[in-house]
Amino acid sequence: MQAIIIGAGRGSRLMPTTADTPKCFAEVADRRILDWTLDAFRAAGVDQIAFIGGYRIETVQDAYPELTFRHNDDWPNNNILASLFYAEDLMHDGFVCCYSDILFTPRIAADVLAADEAAAPIALAVDTEWLTRYEHRSEHPSDDAEKVTVDAGRVTSVHRDIPEPKAYGEYIGLARFTAAGAAALREHYHDRRRAHAGRPFREAKRLEKAHLIHLLQDMIEAGHTFAHVDTPGGYIEIDTQQDFDYARRHWVDRHLEK
Repeated sequence: MQAIIIGAGRGSRLMPTTADTPKCFAEVADRRILDWTLDAFRAAGVDQIAFIGGYRIETVQDAYPELTFRHNDDWPNNNILASLFYAEDLMHDGFVCCYSDILFTPRIAADVLAADEAAAPIALAVDTEWLTRYEHRSEHPSDDAEKVTVDAGRVTSVHRDIPEPKAYGEYIGLARFTAAGAAALREHYHDRRRAHAGRPFREAKRLEKAHLIHLLQDMIEAGHTFAHVDTPGGYIEIDTQQDFDYARRHWVDRHLEK
């Protein structure tokens, strides 16, 4: 299985940590976020790993020459969705992708990869204990969470505007696409790109600035089937300095063994 790590952005909310290095170089327990990600994938049996870089991509290339790289050279002007498609040539046989600013356990990586392919060609990892993490997360409140609702094992929506009481959990930024799921993703993206390039798309002011969840929600509404693979914790997003401090205090003791 091919893994794709989306890491082109600068991560301005994590300044000054990202003043000279990409966000994924921030260290938690004396290891970079990227090291935790690579270990989780490799422990789950994934050895084909690509990194989509932009800001300071050369530092990642120098430190991890074993990875496959794709360069989002327009990273200041686009967002996660457009960035992912810089690695479209690697998607054909199916892939797993993740954001570069998250910590997640090898167990959830393995569970996502083991999700029933026949039942759902696309599977999203979902933290079912997400609200515990948001109790003291004032710099990134739950309004910012990529929340999901589910029914009978299927994701019925993924959106930031889902009210807390209705949310089943938080999409952690880790997803698996079978070959059929990847084909559906690519077809849907290019269809929307033809219709919306340079124009608003869902909540984004223009398609190029859309998040991945904007396309995923659009696909759900179009009738595509998404499974959810649950993790009770075992995940931390590092978006702000507050998140970074929390991860350095709690990741190993509270989450690593989940």
